[in-house]
Amino acid sequence: MILSDCGTSRKTDCQRTKDLKTSEIPSPNTSNQISMKKNLLSLTALIAFALLVSSIAQAVEPVVRDMEKAAKAFIGSLTKELTARAVLPMEAEGERTNWHFVPIVGQRSGIDLKDLNKAQESKLTALLKTGLSASGYSKVENIRALETVLFELENSDHRDPELYYISIFGKPSSEDAWGWRFEGHHLSLNYTIVDGRLLSSTPNFWGANPAKVLSGSSKGLRTLKSEEDLARSFLMSLSNKQREQAIVLDKAPGDIYSSDDRNAYPISNYGIAASDLNDRQKDGLAAIMNVYLSNMPPPLAKERSDKLMGTGMDQITFTWAGSPEIGEAHYYRIQGPTFLIEYDNIQNNANHIHAVWRDFNGDFGRDILWEHHKNAH
Repeated sequence: MILSDCGTSRKTDCQRTKDLKTSEIPSPNTSNQISMKKNLLSLTALIAFALLVSSIAQAVEPVVRDMEKAAKAFIGSLTKELTARAVLPMEAEGERTNWHFVPIVGQRSGIDLKDLNKAQESKLTALLKTGLSASGYSKVENIRALETVLFELENSDHRDPELYYISIFGKPSSEDAWGWRFEGHHLSLNYTIVDGRLLSSTPNFWGANPAKVLSGSSKGLRTLKSEEDLARSFLMSLSNKQREQAIVLDKAPGDIYSSDDRNAYPISNYGIAASDLNDRQKDGLAAIMNVYLSNMPPPLAKERSDKLMGTGMDQITFTWAGSPEIGEAHYYRIQGPTFLIEYDNIQNNANHIHAVWRDFNGDFGRDILWEHHKNAH
């Protein structure tokens, strides 16, 4: 059975993207979406991606080396049976792109934390820390801890902080393509390395339910506090005219548009462009983006930040839907030529956050991986 945040169906209260694309916020029609897909690699995006490929190796080389070493150590600690379940083929598509952020009990590939002894779990922790900053790793632990809060509220078996799965794709090596995924309810971290020189870290999904813990020993905990507060502060920094431009609808959609789709595509550019902001407001917008960047290891965060600023801050747009008031349902997205950040806090009386970073040309490292496979054969 596939379970969603809201119960036993992946639809019902948690409408998925296919429903959203025909709902309230204006979005491209089907023909426009097809056209977008065909023309996705605009000149700006191509230049940005080429710069990424040529420069990212030096910036993240130590991260990649540490990641490879930690992955090998983790695999080496496993039994043959666990290795067979944990290590999967490295393919451009297939299971590697089959990602989810809902608690699909018993249907994820890989091995979960229940399968590991303490020594193996310690080596997995070391691997996780190579792909995250200290604050990012703390968020991972808090997201897992929220499963205990939900279990106390619901007494449901699928609320379990150990139902988080690790999958390693291919053989960790500096001379081949490989990747790994750590995933469970409200968390999906995806990494791809090709020839020891490229690190892709998207899709990168984070969620929190409750967004604010209202009772119990964790009362007051807000795992994704900055993702919400900085965006609202930025919205409030806008003039009345700017705010009218930024807020595209008074009612928020049912969920993020990109959902757990295997491909990410640009959404309509309704909202306010950074070119319409003053310097202080641009800093406020950059501060929101930095919250998402700061989940990553510092070298990768810096490389991404330099790349985004290199393509031009003015091409980034900010869109808000729903109420600006605290405690009421709301949604926002930040979109540039090469990336998409989506966030919502809608379910459970606006106490349930979904947040994601997607790359239009780089999710799962597809372009470089395809090129690698073509040249290898």
